[in-house]
Amino acid sequence: MSQQTRAGYGGTGPGPITPDGCAVEHWLRLRPGPEPGIIASAVPAGASILELGCGVGRLTHPLIERGFTVTAVDESPEMLAHVRGARTVRSSIEDLELGDERFDVVLLASFLVHNGDPAVRAGLLRACRRHVADGGVVLIQREGADWHLRVPRESRTEHGLTRVASAEPVDDNTSAILVEYEYDDARWTQRFLSYRYTEESFEAALAAAGLAVDTVLTDDGTWVRARPVH
Repeated sequence: MSQQTRAGYGGTGPGPITPDGCAVEHWLRLRPGPEPGIIASAVPAGASILELGCGVGRLTHPLIERGFTVTAVDESPEMLAHVRGARTVRSSIEDLELGDERFDVVLLASFLVHNGDPAVRAGLLRACRRHVADGGVVLIQREGADWHLRVPRESRTEHGLTRVASAEPVDDNTSAILVEYEYDDARWTQRFLSYRYTEESFEAALAAAGLAVDTVLTDDGTWVRARPVH
């Protein structure tokens, strides 16, 4: 499988960089945050989860600790090498084919649904629909409504600083985002393309893939639960 950088994406800094510009060593430093709790509260206990774009297992590991069975998918072998306790599959999300296998929960976190390539965006949602059980759910993390406008902005973690440095328009709905990650001993950057959904275009994209929003899970609207449309 090719590990060429995706068009419009890239990263700098020490250690391996994935095709979408993520620095493996940076993601190893990040804590899970509130996401495992959000996920656990929205799905049945002990559910089978297909985690798309698992990275180094930042969410995988706490979900396993909560009693879920996780199949973790990522296109980067350097990311997957850090995942423990889960079945791992190396594949791009849009190309994933697991035959007749279906899951109680399909998880698409990390704002991947905003991919700048329209074919990839559609492919991500089709992969979710293809692998969710008839009575299952798809959990999607999306950007806040003003994230392309509220730039620059910074947030601090326990050991470092994350700065969204710029969001340059590429077309009417897409921005080229530059994010900087600074620690006392290291610095990384990531560039990526991000598509700005309206509520209407988000729901239309889900509908085209055979999904429909069931509920919004967080007050800021960044986590939603969708169900397959039969």
